[in-house]
Amino acid sequence: MVAAKGDDEKYCRECGTLIKAKAEICPKCGVRQHPLPGMFSGTAPNGKNKLAAALFAIFLGGFGIHKFYLGRIGWGLVYLCLCWTFIPSLLGFIEGIIYLTMSDESFVRKYGQL
Repeated sequence: MVAAKGDDEKYCRECGTLIKAKAEICPKCGVRQHPLPGMFSGTAPNGKNKLAAALFAIFLGGFGIHKFYLGRIGWGLVYLCLCWTFIPSLLGFIEGIIYLTMSDESFVRKYGQL
């Protein structure tokens, strides 16, 4: 007998088991349930989080930590080499505000590559 799917349930994308809609991991097969295309959250498929990137940029942007976090190693090194000028601190603060105001979809499109 097949159970009817309720409003607060969904099917696991891997094994098809009926699970809670808010479940991040299937209890049967253990596979993480990624959001469907078009359903973006603040976290990209590669694990990069928009809020974390913004906080890194605002508080540690002078050292380029947000660039390293987002996988932009070259730019991170430039920020690190120029940290004594305080220009990267100003740019990091501005970039942090940009990350916070950027839509989740834009963030995932720009920084969500696996």
